[in-house]
Amino acid sequence: MDISCPCGLPHRYADCCGRWHAGPLHLQAPDAEALMRSRYAAFALDRRDYLRDTWHPSSRPAVLEDPPPGLRWLGLEVRRHVPIDADHATVEFVARSKLGGRASRLHEVSRFERVGGRWTYVDGELR
Repeated sequence: MDISCPCGLPHRYADCCGRWHAGPLHLQAPDAEALMRSRYAAFALDRRDYLRDTWHPSSRPAVLEDPPPGLRWLGLEVRRHVPIDADHATVEFVARSKLGGRASRLHEVSRFERVGGRWTYVDGELR
């Protein structure tokens, strides 16, 4: 896929989040920020398999709902990446979307934990 990455970094998708979504580096984001960006790109590209696979087992929903028809993800701003220790980190971000002509903004501080050598999304606190 030779498109710009939806995560907001100035890279081609294949060289950015695409490498975590598929191929030899599948599910191997090197840190919590890279995982956060790749999860945003997965939302934007409707890669629910990747979202499920990168959700912490303790908080993973049984079913991921279909996105609402017409939902468009407009951008991601990562405000802070805070490594806590080798296996825990937080990422504060703002994700913008639009649905039915109405703009929306999700501001969250997310918690991440490395499980079995892979980073996973645990949960988040809305701001």
